[in-house]
Amino acid sequence: MKKLIIIFLIVLSVLAYMQIKGWIAEGGPLLNVTNVVVPKGASLKTVAEELSRAGVIDKPWLFRIMARINGLAKHLKAGEYQFMPGISLQAAMDKIARGEVFFRRITIPEGLTSGQIMYLIANYPDLEGEIDLDVKEGELLPETYSFELGASRNSIILMKETDAELLSVYYGEDIKEAEAEGLQKALEEVWASRDSSLPLKDVNELLTLASIIEKETGVPEERPLVASVFLNRLKKGMRLQTDPTVIYAITEGETSFGRSLKRADLKIDSPYNTYLNYGLPPGPICNPGREALMAAARPQQSDYLYFVADGKGGHRFARSLNEHNRNVKAWVRSIRN
Repeated sequence: MKKLIIIFLIVLSVLAYMQIKGWIAEGGPLLNVTNVVVPKGASLKTVAEELSRAGVIDKPWLFRIMARINGLAKHLKAGEYQFMPGISLQAAMDKIARGEVFFRRITIPEGLTSGQIMYLIANYPDLEGEIDLDVKEGELLPETYSFELGASRNSIILMKETDAELLSVYYGEDIKEAEAEGLQKALEEVWASRDSSLPLKDVNELLTLASIIEKETGVPEERPLVASVFLNRLKKGMRLQTDPTVIYAITEGETSFGRSLKRADLKIDSPYNTYLNYGLPPGPICNPGREALMAAARPQQSDYLYFVADGKGGHRFARSLNEHNRNVKAWVRSIRN
């Protein structure tokens, strides 16, 4: 009789184990993509309850048991997690134990001034804290940045995907040492690969030229050709005469212009006015992207000295002033029709 009881208990245990194994491996009750936040310092019970409340699991008691059996109870990591429909209890547990947190994204478009980027980040709802960093024009690299829920706004300014508190581990108390590292790395790579014959003294001049290229054309394949026009004019000692520099002189990069330039605008007394001053302006007029940087470093070879809008989103290029004037007349006709 005792032997039969032992056999019965063994069989019962095996069946129970198989049932539990089926429960933790089978598809869960979740019907829609769902995000769940595991708070810092949350207990195993709290984690299980949060998952149950969100509909990710339907057996929080089993989650607690299996987390202890698997030795994961003390290894569940805080953060925001995204769960797909039908995720199993085991998969949900493993995801949190591995710390596979959900990353949000913010896209910094090319061509914005630093003031405009600061405004974008300051008003982005998924970030926290105030911006207390001093950012100069051209110091930010336009890019799509990933960040965890609760990341600081400073961390995006610093071009990092981690919170600014974590940056202090690597940069000490003064996290400003990390400022613009993303751009600095890109600049170093581009400067190292530049055409050695360029009439550019240093990396700041390359950055400044790239910022003008970024503002002059939104057509990627045109950028190397636009770069060649400005570089050809620099070599010949001609004024650049580029409208975006005048607009920057007027707005100082803080606001959008909102109107067309007038003849009087071209006479504004500013070092950024390339209609009055020779050479490049004293610094960048926006934050250029990688393509504009590469265009400035490795321009297309041409003998063009002028360009004007073609009325179709691109530009017409010219080698002489007479040819340029004909292109201007063609552009005027296109906007009147």
